[in-house]
Amino acid sequence: MDHGSFPGVRPRRLRTTAAMRRMVAETRLDPAELILPAFVREGVSEPVPIASMPGVVQHTRDTLRKAAAEAVAAGVGGIMLFGVPEDAKKDAVGTPGTDPDGILQVALRDVRAEVGDDLVIMSDLCLDEHTDHGHCGVLDAQGRVDNDATLERYAQMARAQADAGAHTVGPSGMMDGQVRVIREALDGAGHQDVSILAYTAKYSSAFYGPFREAVGSSLQGDRKTYQQDPANAREALRELALDVAEGADMVMVKPALPYLDILRQIADASQVPVAAYQISGEYAMIEAAAANGWIERDRAIMETLTSVRRAGADMILTYWASEVAGWLRGGR
Repeated sequence: MDHGSFPGVRPRRLRTTAAMRRMVAETRLDPAELILPAFVREGVSEPVPIASMPGVVQHTRDTLRKAAAEAVAAGVGGIMLFGVPEDAKKDAVGTPGTDPDGILQVALRDVRAEVGDDLVIMSDLCLDEHTDHGHCGVLDAQGRVDNDATLERYAQMARAQADAGAHTVGPSGMMDGQVRVIREALDGAGHQDVSILAYTAKYSSAFYGPFREAVGSSLQGDRKTYQQDPANAREALRELALDVAEGADMVMVKPALPYLDILRQIADASQVPVAAYQISGEYAMIEAAAANGWIERDRAIMETLTSVRRAGADMILTYWASEVAGWLRGGR
């Protein structure tokens, strides 16, 4: 055998140097594609660390403004705000979620005043942080989530969040018909320019665990009757068709890493931009393994984010958004 001519095709030629690998890379990350989820807690004077999410905190109003300004400076595309009201203010219908003086609405006004239109300001449109039972909707007499009664509350939340300065609302409760009701509520209140990022394929996942700590969840039971079953894929495409028909401007798959196959299918079928949420459990696993010296933290972060982009996400919600944007701007 003539080893001088075999093999004739050598893919390794395109892997020889860092410059070569960078030049032929098929998937790239850009800071503008990253969205920073951020928590703001009512009644605290200092940021409160989240034990299960090292490096992430429940912000004060002041530190949230600072985080938003840092995100702008890093080139991050957006920020998704979650409010954590005082427990005493939570009730069965999630009143803090529609109170103009509720912590999420106050935080929206703060961030809008701080960064204006330099960052896409998004708000979590869901009741779970604001209810004393921790569910994403209003409960009926049997303790089940009442879909249609919940939609009325979502309409009120949409108007309150838009009034407070949200550019985009993110309905995450997985109620049937939520996008249409929210679109009609926004348009009826003169907020035609406020966009909807629909949580289209939100699965009932074990990876939400740390998030429950982050928002001080009061959840009793589980959310299997309204979040999607991890076993199902076709169902996600049905949800996509419904959300787009109802007026969604963007759609989301959540979680990201365990559902890359779903993300690929949604991206292939969607006519609107597609986001994926790298959630708290995904973050916690990497940070915990890295803290034990089991994996290389920075490489693992970049590899997972690249995989989410490769699978079809146009945007990624990630708790590392500002940090990674700094790496990208520094040429890493």
